[in-house]
Amino acid sequence: MTNREPARTAEQRKRDTLKRLENDEDVWVATASAAGDPVLVPLSFVWDGATLLMSTKRTNPTARNLTPRGTVVLSLGHTRDVVLIDGVAEAVEAADLEGSSADALAAKLGWDPRDLAAWVYLRVTPRRVRAWREANEIAGRTLMREGAWLV
Repeated sequence: MTNREPARTAEQRKRDTLKRLENDEDVWVATASAAGDPVLVPLSFVWDGATLLMSTKRTNPTARNLTPRGTVVLSLGHTRDVVLIDGVAEAVEAADLEGSSADALAAKLGWDPRDLAAWVYLRVTPRRVRAWREANEIAGRTLMREGAWLV
């Protein structure tokens, strides 16, 4: 496979990653049950500069899987421009949310999960972020480790 573009610097990858977090509509959310059964679903999200906020029915496997472990893997982009985020997720009730985050998600969705008692919010705090396009960006793809940006 040949690289189509020169490798981006770590600084450029971080800028591109932050742009995706600020502008992308949806993220793939991967969780696993206590028995190890994987679940992968797309959810709409908002980024507040530190965490991603999304919502789903509290009975859905994605929400249930957060209870045993709290770990989640998120993916933005496609296979030739991917951002992978390993994070810690927590279920948050609508009453416990700050208005601006919930308002931002409702505006993005076009409807308000706060109006539905069967829905719960999921807040994900990134712990590791990796971003790359082609093989020439595999080295140095880690942009965040232990919750701290490296660049």
